[in-house]
Amino acid sequence: MRDDEQTYRGRRLPRPHEELVDQGLSFDVGTLLDRRRALRIFGVGAVFAGLTACGAAGTAATTGATTTAQAAGEIPDETAGPYPGDGSNGPDVLEQSGIVRSDIRSSFGTGSAVAEGVPMTLELSIVDVAGGDVPFEGVAVYVWHCDRAGGYSMYGDGLENENYLRGVQIADAAGKVTFTSVFPACYTGRWPHVHFEVYPDQASITDSANAIATSQVALPEDVCDTAYAGAGYESSVANLAELTLDTDNVFGDDGGESQLATVTGNPEAGYRVTLQARVDTRTEPAGGGTPPGGGGNTPPGGGGNTPPGAGTPPTNATPPNATPGAAPPSR
Repeated sequence: MRDDEQTYRGRRLPRPHEELVDQGLSFDVGTLLDRRRALRIFGVGAVFAGLTACGAAGTAATTGATTTAQAAGEIPDETAGPYPGDGSNGPDVLEQSGIVRSDIRSSFGTGSAVAEGVPMTLELSIVDVAGGDVPFEGVAVYVWHCDRAGGYSMYGDGLENENYLRGVQIADAAGKVTFTSVFPACYTGRWPHVHFEVYPDQASITDSANAIATSQVALPEDVCDTAYAGAGYESSVANLAELTLDTDNVFGDDGGESQLATVTGNPEAGYRVTLQARVDTRTEPAGGGTPPGGGGNTPPGGGGNTPPGAGTPPTNATPPNATPGAAPPSR
């Protein structure tokens, strides 16, 4: 018999000069199939299937280790900043009728202004970690952010009676909340972001102490560059050029790794901003309130009437009415 005609159980060896275990993947698969047929004959096919399943599960666990490790953590707790509007630092929009809404571009109640800018749809998916990584249905999510000029309603000069770009939605069966808004500015000292708080239910929103998570959404740099080319965002271009996610005083600890949103769309049609927020009710909330030194969260016109307890703006933020060329206050 020629070397290339050597066989094993009637099957030709593709590598006749090699050991049986070195015949290659195709030959090994064929051998496994032969063994499976044999086991079925003896009524123990289920054993083989179980072993195969275990092997596959082991492989999946190995190849997905990084993804699993990243998904296991909850979204970082962050400061609510000086302008939360939740009653913890001055005015409270969460006690006003009409705050539960999906379109947050206009003010309601005492206000009448409508925020202008590049259209943005914000979709947050809230995950209940303690409940077994399932959608967190029924939680109330409060969202707020600055306008295209960098001002915050309820706090900024001329915005004290306005409450646009603030709203609450109740998570659906998929744990999702969706808001219609405009793309926020980049103001001095802070990376472009959106604030949000998660409450156990709608009835809980009247007391900010009930929040089970407080965090922020970071917006991707390339999207910001494109959005800020539009009218009304002129100051954002220069402000963004001075910042990075790594130097931001909120996202800088990890570069916003778990808070950086996925964004699709364009300035004309609008952007869709999505982020999954994993909330673990077994941990003590560490966010909310104002950060030391104000948190770099003092946009131009955003805090002309700084509420009690807002703190002193940090070294990388320009306080309202600051003297040109004057040294910034220490943190």
